[in-house]
Amino acid sequence: MAGLTKVAGAKIYIGQRVPYKTSVRPADFAGQTWTEIGQWAQTGDLGSEQATITQTLISENTTIYAKGLISFPIMTNTFAPDLADPGQIAFALAQKSCKPYAFRIDWGADCGEESEVTISNAEPGVVTWNDHGLSDGDPIVFSTTGALPAPLVAGTLYYVVASTTNSFSVAATAGGTAIDTTTAGSGVHTALAPEQGETDLLFGFAMYGTKTGGDASATRLLNLPIQPIAPFITV
Repeated sequence: MAGLTKVAGAKIYIGQRVPYKTSVRPADFAGQTWTEIGQWAQTGDLGSEQATITQTLISENTTIYAKGLISFPIMTNTFAPDLADPGQIAFALAQKSCKPYAFRIDWGADCGEESEVTISNAEPGVVTWNDHGLSDGDPIVFSTTGALPAPLVAGTLYYVVASTTNSFSVAATAGGTAIDTTTAGSGVHTALAPEQGETDLLFGFAMYGTKTGGDASATRLLNLPIQPIAPFITV
């Protein structure tokens, strides 16, 4: 029996503006810098729906069926309002744009593997993490107390390549070319590897939403809907 996956601990991020596309692939998200939308209280549904085309045939006394148009229901996410939250500020700015944005969801992000690492200044840069247990193609994100070795950017989604027991390099896309680092960086670096298959990537519009009402004891919440424009992909 497969293990349960959970919503608790999930994190949602907004990236930058993207072109309108009816299908996406991992390479479309290369180079995105992600800002977490904080205070996430409830997630909406994410997926695709397909209409059914029917035609009745009187000569056959039956109805025949075919697959119809695919649509993407709006994802209604609810947050506790926080005027100082960088992600909520970024979403509010995106609401004013007519362009779609990139979004990322790390489900059960608190279950991901995490460790302090060192990153070399080399061609390619090498991340040292003893007994990391990661495989080529696994997604990974870095944070730091200082500056990552250039051109690595904190909060950007990378992918493991050239993995060995205690080290690996990273690429901008799954199966891509390992990134050369050009500076030593500074501070303490941390790597977070979400569970494989628990990261969803999508293009969508940042839509306007309401604040919830209620009685005197109700919590004020903020609806920030996302209208997907293409099927999401899971990495």
